[in-house]
Amino acid sequence: MGQETTTKNVDCIVIGAGIAGASVAASLAGEASVAVLEAEPHAGYHSTGRSAALYSALYGNATIRALTRASHDYFLTPSQGMVKNALLRERHTLFLVGAGQLDLVASFTADADVRERTTTLSVDEVLARVPLLQRDRVAGALLDMTSADIDVDLLHQGFLRTARVAGAELHLGAGLKSLEREGLNWLAHTAAGSFRADVVINAAGAWADDVAALAGVAPVPLQPLRRTAVLIDLPDGVDATRWPAVVAIDESQYFKPDAGHLLISAADETPSKPCDAQPEELDVAIAVDRFETLTGRPVRRVRHRWAGLRVFSPDRSPVVGFDAAAPGFFWCAGQGGYGIQTSPALGRAAAALALGRELPLDLADMGVTARQLSPRRFRP
Repeated sequence: MGQETTTKNVDCIVIGAGIAGASVAASLAGEASVAVLEAEPHAGYHSTGRSAALYSALYGNATIRALTRASHDYFLTPSQGMVKNALLRERHTLFLVGAGQLDLVASFTADADVRERTTTLSVDEVLARVPLLQRDRVAGALLDMTSADIDVDLLHQGFLRTARVAGAELHLGAGLKSLEREGLNWLAHTAAGSFRADVVINAAGAWADDVAALAGVAPVPLQPLRRTAVLIDLPDGVDATRWPAVVAIDESQYFKPDAGHLLISAADETPSKPCDAQPEELDVAIAVDRFETLTGRPVRRVRHRWAGLRVFSPDRSPVVGFDAAAPGFFWCAGQGGYGIQTSPALGRAAAALALGRELPLDLADMGVTARQLSPRRFRP
């Protein structure tokens, strides 16, 4: 066969079909013609498919918490019949205060929204909810009863379905070969053909700075951080189905029930280059050791281990908006470990800004501003 020479013309090119690219494409499609370009043969192969899948409006900084709150209604009532099943399943979160950590409570509850969403638990109340914990390792906890498990695959596939129904095209195996300015447009050459658009939306996750470099655009810079998770067996006779997720108040570890097992992590943040992240034995061992120290129970069997990259900007808030030095180049990156739970709001925010509009009113009412998200905050 001869080389493909046809160039597809669209309004917007979205680079990346993970949760960021899928959510913005779902909000854009119907108002603009969209081509979503994904380098992998499957959408959501990297960070999206490796999330701990917990919704909590107490995670992250003020911007993240506002975006999470602004996403809540969407999780309860997805638009246009996007999914047939519930996206959220009740899962309380217990922010565990360890022995000698009572001084951390004041800083954790410094914001009013955190205080309003949490209930203080005594040691006995903590152990009643999670009897596996060692009493001498617990000083109390803060309970968030508004958190929930997220069906990540259902959410992600729902965004992609919504985008396709509205006319967006998804191109898998479409790794970028080049991305260059052509007059007033951007021209992307990929393994799946060439695409031309007024706007290119960089939703490439850990590779977002690499995409920018390919386009001749300065990096944010973004830092991918590797996190490792381990799935372990529960002790005989222990049923954790109704347990809350347990997160150390100093963010040194967490665990949560997962299909009859426990998902545990040392909440590690190891700087990494963009890659197909793999778990390292040391990180697995640290996660196991911290869990065993907290519970006094040996881990009998590690069933599965994996790692993913959480990508952060310098101020740990997402980067969403047009680059000041590159007309038509739009960032949608740096969601950190919060990309799933913020995706409904962040997708809508990105679509509005990419179309040259103000942020949706409900996001503004939550305290989200375009300035908080703009890549211009990192430019001289």
